[in-house]
Amino acid sequence: MTHAIAVDLGATSGRVLSIELTERGFHQTELHRFANEPVFAGGTLYWDALRLWHEIRQGITKAPAGAQSIGLDAWGVDFALLDKHGRLLSNPVHYRDARANGMMEWVFERVPKREIYERTGLQFMQLNTLYQIASLVKEQSVLLDSAATYLSMPDLFLYWMGGDKVCEFTHATTTQFFDPRAGGWDLELLAKLGVPTHIFPQIVPPGTVTGDMNGIPVIVPGTHDTASAVVGIPTTTDDFAYISSGTWSLIGLETPGPVINDLSYAANATNEGGAYGTYRFLRNVAGMWLLEQSRATWSAAGHTYSYDELRRMVEEAPAFRSLFDPDHLDFLAPGDMPARIAAYCARTGQPSPETPGQVVRAIYESLALKYRHVLRGLISASGKHVSRMHIIGGGSQNAQLCQMTADALEMPVVAGPGEATAIGNAMVQFISTGALASLADARQLLASSVETRTYEPKHQAQFAEAAERFATLLS
Repeated sequence: MTHAIAVDLGATSGRVLSIELTERGFHQTELHRFANEPVFAGGTLYWDALRLWHEIRQGITKAPAGAQSIGLDAWGVDFALLDKHGRLLSNPVHYRDARANGMMEWVFERVPKREIYERTGLQFMQLNTLYQIASLVKEQSVLLDSAATYLSMPDLFLYWMGGDKVCEFTHATTTQFFDPRAGGWDLELLAKLGVPTHIFPQIVPPGTVTGDMNGIPVIVPGTHDTASAVVGIPTTTDDFAYISSGTWSLIGLETPGPVINDLSYAANATNEGGAYGTYRFLRNVAGMWLLEQSRATWSAAGHTYSYDELRRMVEEAPAFRSLFDPDHLDFLAPGDMPARIAAYCARTGQPSPETPGQVVRAIYESLALKYRHVLRGLISASGKHVSRMHIIGGGSQNAQLCQMTADALEMPVVAGPGEATAIGNAMVQFISTGALASLADARQLLASSVETRTYEPKHQAQFAEAAERFATLLS
């Protein structure tokens, strides 16, 4: 057997898995799972990088002997700064922190919005690395004066594992200062904003061996978790779209290169790197964050609802009573999501959700309708034919949302695997070590061995009617 260790860090939890390639497919074992809880201190929301590193090491020590490689992926956009000795200067700041508020406008005053899109092909979101690092320039942060190296979050942990100080391609493309045409950092754009350009290291492709940890080769997978998840799609054809469903919903298409045109700009679509010469032409849409923040609010009030209880409540709630744009800024920061949804609905002339079932139904229906809106824009801009949607990640286990997505998209939805990110992480390691020949071979293996569930559309007419009303809520 060929054995890889896959570390997968999500925005709310992390996991370490042992994945073994066998004659019949593969076998995965979860070694360690842990919470990823940000820390609010001194008015700033931080990632607890040292706690995460401790948990990663705890998981790795539980791995059986004989691992041929280890790789790590994580969420996008966030970063760390190191000094000239390679030491962490400060805890990395969370993308939901308020430091990026107003920074898009500050940046656009110096570099026009359309120019940034033409240079980078990336979706405009205030959490993008470009606006976070620009905030350090604006406040004249001493961190930039002291920094010798910029590393993304997964690159930081891979460096601590014993890898080189490098940035991996798929994660570099999430920053909004990567030039997809030239294939490198857009140093001219950074210089226009006053960002020191000497801190940005070499960019390496997925599958690169960068060092070793206790004798185990450290291989960079697609370190952006969505890039790894897309590798883990069980498909043998290319006429698919995908939703990597977790804290965020990453809805997109796999393309052979970036799609940068008037339609993609109007759709606010993004071009992020994929593994093995592919691009991810997609949009970030809010995801299970809305549900988890709602559950946390109810739990704090003394009402802890299981997923089964919520499922029954959703079934009893009326359809399309309350709709909202999941990506409205009202829902970006942590907090009382049911109250925010209720206020949004009241402000837009709709009845506000009054029960947990109505809140969750509003979340699911609004997400499904947003998926419909986004996918149509991506198809129009790219010209790609799509016959089915693959939902991967934790959200693939949510049967109600999967069915609503099939109804809204008017196409079959194939759900699974739930651990697509860790599986894709391991598949890149297997390709790098020669255990698998190519991405196509990896997906063929997955298609023949991964358990999935297919949802056929049932209520297309109702969702099509609701889509007209939903469109009026989008800014």
